[in-house]
Amino acid sequence: MIQIRPVSDLRNNFAELEKEVKNGQPIYLTKNGYGTMVLLSIEEYSKLTDQVEQKLDEADLQAESMDIRLSHEEIFEDLRKKINE
Repeated sequence: MIQIRPVSDLRNNFAELEKEVKNGQPIYLTKNGYGTMVLLSIEEYSKLTDQVEQKLDEADLQAESMDIRLSHEEIFEDLRKKINE
């Protein structure tokens, strides 16, 4: 179930929020009725970012071994073509 809480709960109910995020539940925080941030455990955050970091490291290694350099326009144009196929 989605947890939506006011940002004031960070101060008033930190231990309870910490327990929930450690159990793998993200908590969506609101300020003045609008979404402002999401709390995640370090483990859940790592699950989201580790693969991205790994792919960036692979791209860096590949770039070091090649003389070809592409602009971001060329890369995004190629990606758009692949998506629209």
